[in-house]
Amino acid sequence: MSTTPTKRFIAGAVCPACSAMDTIKMWDEEGVPHRECVACGYADTLNAQGQSVPRELGTRVNQAAPKAADPKVQPVQFFPNPKLKK
Repeated sequence: MSTTPTKRFIAGAVCPACSAMDTIKMWDEEGVPHRECVACGYADTLNAQGQSVPRELGTRVNQAAPKAADPKVQPVQFFPNPKLKK
């Protein structure tokens, strides 16, 4: 049976996203430190040096396929009025 990690608040820590103080909680999962801001929801993972590990950039390869167009939506084409002078 797995146990949930103990999450603890870090005194004086400032959130890198919203700059709120004392809202960061940290915990370890399998020896990897994680942190999360309770004010804005920012979360990341730290490496061995304590630096934030950047997330993978979104590309067309690692993102989900776009949704199909709604069949109820129809395109509209506008034609210029020849009677109007420019």
